[in-house]
Amino acid sequence: MSKIENVCVYCGSSAGDDPVFTRSAEALGAAMAKADIGLVYGGGNNGLMGSLARSVLTSGGRVCGIIPDFLEKREEMLHQAQELVVVPDMHTRKRMMFERADAFVALPGGVGTLEELVEQMTWAQLGRHTKPVLIADIGGFWRPLLSLLAHMRERGFIRPAFEVHYLVAEKVEDILPMLQRTAQFGSKNEQLSLDPRL
Repeated sequence: MSKIENVCVYCGSSAGDDPVFTRSAEALGAAMAKADIGLVYGGGNNGLMGSLARSVLTSGGRVCGIIPDFLEKREEMLHQAQELVVVPDMHTRKRMMFERADAFVALPGGVGTLEELVEQMTWAQLGRHTKPVLIADIGGFWRPLLSLLAHMRERGFIRPAFEVHYLVAEKVEDILPMLQRTAQFGSKNEQLSLDPRL
């Protein structure tokens, strides 16, 4: 892979308790549109999901929303998206999001965001894909997860031969350059970017 054309972003259908989360989602959306990188996401109009997608659209970018039919009303589909795909279940949603994306980013979110992120990390660990996976540690939100991953390494449950490769960005402006570098140069030198303080 040499070019990132579409990025799947996982994030909360709530806004969270800190305005920095919404500002970061909006900033990422604007940056993606400026870079001509399409957004693949869960199709909702609420919380960070909605803020991100509306920002992409407002900035002239491309949005593909993929949402299960049982969430159409609960997450208030973003009908302005250029492409909105309604699927029968969560498994189909996640498979389509994977197929349409060249990289994955996790903004702050809840258990659904965590589950989607960890699934992509697991698939990469098992050699099922080499697409970049980036944790956007906005305001230190993901620090407990990063600590847990470090703990798993220390206790021998993530072995060197089966390392979990991912990027960590603390600033929105670093996200797309990190993804592009990883796509261009490969994962050996770029994809594992752990916080040295852990």
